[in-house]
Amino acid sequence: MEHIKTYHGIDWPHPRGLLRVEGPVSPEALATYRLDDGLGAFRPPARQHEALVEIAALPEGRVIVARRAETVVGYVTFHYPDPFERWAQGGLDCLLELGAIEVTPLYRQGGLAKTLLRVAFLDDFMENYIVLTTEYYWHWDLKGTGLDVWAYRRVMEKVMGSANLVWMATDDPDICAHPANCLMVRIGKNVPPEAVAAFDRLRFQNRLIW
Repeated sequence: MEHIKTYHGIDWPHPRGLLRVEGPVSPEALATYRLDDGLGAFRPPARQHEALVEIAALPEGRVIVARRAETVVGYVTFHYPDPFERWAQGGLDCLLELGAIEVTPLYRQGGLAKTLLRVAFLDDFMENYIVLTTEYYWHWDLKGTGLDVWAYRRVMEKVMGSANLVWMATDDPDICAHPANCLMVRIGKNVPPEAVAAFDRLRFQNRLIW
């Protein structure tokens, strides 16, 4: 499958100042930016910056950023599922994982996460993909937000729902490890039925046969 990436960018008025929300950003452009010091949910900002550049360079990889001047204050990534996850087992080249979405604490108010997703899906080629996100409570900033797992999950459902990702059931062990974890999915309008059926088989692999 050829992965076509069409750049979109908007100037978006955040309460803390005007931001540029754009993407998919090229690895060359992304390398010239720096990550805000508060973007450390997954790894230290400098290392996360390197990881984002690597994702942007993947044929299917997409990185959408929100930046103030050259400082990135939020981002969302899309790429193929990790080869060790069940979602990679079906060999679906139309399946992308929303791997991470992060906004630095000072910019979390005002709907920036939803705006990142809105810009990501401005690209019509995203309609050719099934996009999934696996939400695990151990990745959530419960301490920083002061929310419990259920309140945080409601926030994540609203954010993902703004881009038409919906909850879907699965027997994936990591999802089933805690009731607050969830799988959310967006099926693009151009995805063929056979790909949807193959994805459904990935969602449930432990059906009992009597």
